[in-house]
Amino acid sequence: MTRTVTIADLKNRPAGSQLIDVRSPSEFASGHIPGAINIPMEQIESRLDDLSPTKPITLICQIGKRARMTAGLLGPCNLEISVLEGGTGAWINSGLPTVRSIPSRWSLERQVRLGAGLLIVMALTLAIWWNPRWGFLAAFVGFGLTFAGLTDICPMAELLRRLPWNKVSHCQVGCSEADLSRSCH
Repeated sequence: MTRTVTIADLKNRPAGSQLIDVRSPSEFASGHIPGAINIPMEQIESRLDDLSPTKPITLICQIGKRARMTAGLLGPCNLEISVLEGGTGAWINSGLPTVRSIPSRWSLERQVRLGAGLLIVMALTLAIWWNPRWGFLAAFVGFGLTFAGLTDICPMAELLRRLPWNKVSHCQVGCSEADLSRSCH
């Protein structure tokens, strides 16, 4: 059984302990606990060398579910692991400081789930009320999600990544002071 820690425990953690945030990079960038390192859950097994085997590890996600799943993946490694109860959401709700690297936005994963869900609901509604052939759109989305799950390639995520709200504005290397004042993006 993985040990859970409260926010109070985390604030008083021993020096040198590791805070590992297992959320996606965009979730991490939209707000994380100071001092946390981002190692997404799907990368944890391939990045074991990034973890110190001699220091306690606290796993963090948004509410705790992915952190508990990650703790299960790390179980055989004989590491001292705990999970933050309530995750980053509880930390933020407690009014504690949060590091934000980008303006708050939804993760691509969440955008894909919303987009796929809306397409399926729309297709089924149109199939029932207008023409049954709209059911093929729901099947297409289902096949797309299955393909993404099997191959780790998600065309919908790639499309969403290109939309304006998912682009990070930054100055290009070599921008002059004058370029900066005119918005060098």
